[in-house]
Amino acid sequence: MNLQCPVLQAGNLIPNRYAFRGVAGAQNLSLPLRWSDAPSGTRSFLLTIIDRHPVANNWLHWCLVNIPAGVDHLTEGISRRGPLPEGSFELRNSFGEEGYGGPKPPRGSGPHQYVITLYALSVDSLPASPKTTHPDLLQMIDAKVLATASTVGTFEQ
Repeated sequence: MNLQCPVLQAGNLIPNRYAFRGVAGAQNLSLPLRWSDAPSGTRSFLLTIIDRHPVANNWLHWCLVNIPAGVDHLTEGISRRGPLPEGSFELRNSFGEEGYGGPKPPRGSGPHQYVITLYALSVDSLPASPKTTHPDLLQMIDAKVLATASTVGTFEQ
């Protein structure tokens, strides 16, 4: 399975327009993504964006649940501006808001890597709600993951 974010610049830099409020030039637009070559038997997808920097402590920036198997892309700004793929929904991010929350690492903490991961799942939907926590969601997908694909964007203030 392949996952691409077409707006990443040289060095996989995330442009400021996708950053969270308070960053110069930020519009907090969710990143456009596209994928291909999902394995046979894929019935849905799960998408996460997590900042793995030690200072961020696995900060969840976006989690989109129950993406239908027929979907192969997400358009720029789909979070909050919609429409989301039918049947899908977003969890609360680590900012405490439902939907996408762009990069906003602490100033001077160096470059942060934002790991964008797409999970191909063997189930049509997960028994989750927007209030489900990310750790609980990871337990729900145990033994349901057929494949994963990741790409990494970098951002620094």
